[in-house]
Amino acid sequence: MTILAATSLNLVSLGAAPAPVEADRRTPAELEALAREAAVALEGAPAEEIAKWATDTFGARFCVTSSMADAVVAHLFSRVSPGVDVVFLDTGLHFPETLKVRDTVAATMDVNVRSIRPRMTVGQQDGEFGPRLFARNPDECCFMRKVEPLERALVEYDAWATGLRRDESPTRANTPVVAFDAKKGKVKVNPIAAWTQAEVDRYISRWNVPVNELFKKGYGSIGCWPCTRRTKAGEDPRAGRWAMFEKTECGLHV
Repeated sequence: MTILAATSLNLVSLGAAPAPVEADRRTPAELEALAREAAVALEGAPAEEIAKWATDTFGARFCVTSSMADAVVAHLFSRVSPGVDVVFLDTGLHFPETLKVRDTVAATMDVNVRSIRPRMTVGQQDGEFGPRLFARNPDECCFMRKVEPLERALVEYDAWATGLRRDESPTRANTPVVAFDAKKGKVKVNPIAAWTQAEVDRYISRWNVPVNELFKKGYGSIGCWPCTRRTKAGEDPRAGRWAMFEKTECGLHV
């Protein structure tokens, strides 16, 4: 495994192989039961309480995932559990503004940013599958550059947190604060699922949380640059993602 530690940044970049996994772990059935109970008990609880439950319950086998559109969830967990792992999927196709947020988080927050790369570089993928796969088969591109790297990164964890919110899109309207992902066999924690955009904005303002500069340039939702456009007035925030396809999710949350 290739590990590159960025000087002066709390940032680790991981290639193909995951870290070893300890043997004494909860079974999927145990994790599912935990998630089912927590979903009921924590519905309506403050985000900090949900975050504390997650880190107290899973300890080192818990991580936060972040797209670095903003650093709200990473910051939330840095307050509750300093030193927590924050997983970022470095697809090789991110906007520079997105990488800037990642590096700011690594340099200024008490978290351990793990930057996870796909098995192939963009050039290697072009050579094997042809150029601009994202324009021909975005599902396959998303799988290779996001879904598979996340599955590999999560091997050593029993649970992870996301920044999913119910008000982001109709497909996320029923997002629970805690769920069991049967495909991954892990617990998925969504501490700000019930937050509105106004609550997110208040948190950002109060704590001076890093935010992707592209939001100021007309983007409503930010992913890889080839598959993201500015949104128009009145559009769903995710309308700018894969705009030429009937696709609203990259596959990480379905």
